[in-house]
Amino acid sequence: MGIKITIDVMMARRKIGLTELAERINLTPANLSILKNNKAKAVRFSTLEAICRELDCQPGDIIEYQSEE
Repeated sequence: MGIKITIDVMMARRKIGLTELAERINLTPANLSILKNNKAKAVRFSTLEAICRELDCQPGDIIEYQSEE
């Protein structure tokens, strides 16, 4: 699997919806959904920084590595 985005877990903990977070970080809900559903090929550091700022978390809280065994 490789890199997995677990932003939905942190969003649930912070009780924030996709549309609200997208608005706060100046990203379209469609693009945030692509990231949330592990369909993104890349993420900008500025986007990662904005997500972490709004969710009050560290990058490791929303990104994890899973071996492909």
